[in-house]
Amino acid sequence: MTLPPHPRTRGARRARVAAAGAALALVLAACSSGADAEAGDDGESTDLGAITVQLSWIKNAEFAGEFFADSKGYFTDAGFSSVTLNAGPGATESIVLSGGADFGLSNAVSVGQVVAEEDAPLKIVGTTFQKNPFTILSLADGGNIATPEDLKGKRIGVQAGPNEALFDALLAINEIDPSEVTKVPVEYDPSPLVNGEVDGFLAYVTNESITVEAEGNAVTNLLFADNGLPFVAESVVTTDEMIANEPEKVKAFLAAEIRGWKDAVADPEEGARLAVEEYGADLELDLAKEVAQATIQIDLIVTDETTTNGLFTISDALIAQNLTTLAAAGIELEAEDLFDLSLLTELLEEQPDLAK
Repeated sequence: MTLPPHPRTRGARRARVAAAGAALALVLAACSSGADAEAGDDGESTDLGAITVQLSWIKNAEFAGEFFADSKGYFTDAGFSSVTLNAGPGATESIVLSGGADFGLSNAVSVGQVVAEEDAPLKIVGTTFQKNPFTILSLADGGNIATPEDLKGKRIGVQAGPNEALFDALLAINEIDPSEVTKVPVEYDPSPLVNGEVDGFLAYVTNESITVEAEGNAVTNLLFADNGLPFVAESVVTTDEMIANEPEKVKAFLAAEIRGWKDAVADPEEGARLAVEEYGADLELDLAKEVAQATIQIDLIVTDETTTNGLFTISDALIAQNLTTLAAAGIELEAEDLFDLSLLTELLEEQPDLAK
């Protein structure tokens, strides 16, 4: 999907989406029948059932919190009989909409595009990353792209799909004419950057940047979050149907996630080990790289606001920044179209220790 030429309009699709939403509700109801948490006669909660979580990427340290929550039994403690962590990449929003996963991890721009284009009944209910990890990666002795102005006259490797929309938004928000930059189609392997085929490469500061630097290359990062495009990432997305009909399942999932990510922040080395030796054991991950990733991403997760309000929270100010970023990508939404933090707020009121 490419950057839309103008803001999306939503009203024209109301009737079609209403019908699709009704059909989706039937599918989700069928998938979740018997899985609701209800208080029994003895006051104890019944099983919330099995759930599936769609990850946004391969099973590396990016999901250390999920690995902790699973391995330490936090999902079980929350009432789930089992949890399946589906590796990405994949169309997280479509998978969640179709009932292929109960929850997914994505980012505000990707979710916002689907909501704006299709009136998709999806909401972000909390987020791991307060700051997104997207960056324009360059070699310090090559492109050395440290400011948006440095993009001019450069060849930038950009992956097709949502990443292309993000890059276009980066240019737009910094008032850079696309004709001043050469956009080169690439995959996710940063070899074109190392080989000199491009001057910059759209990457994750927690992934490709670490890999390239580990190969002995001094790197420069132009972080989207610090250059006009702040938005949340690794955000928990689910359907309006789930929020309305199974709020206790949503709160239970968020509680387990928060506990897992508290551990991941406290012990990045163990989070990396879980990725390398257990959850991503078939991927031949490099432990040193995974430790670096698990450590670097702490700065994206823990901020002054989360220190005050708790992990997974999203402040009103940050929501406003997200909406500005979406507008730069040609996506016009209101806060209530994309975010529903009501259940997270309830959870933290009910279990205030989670916010500490």
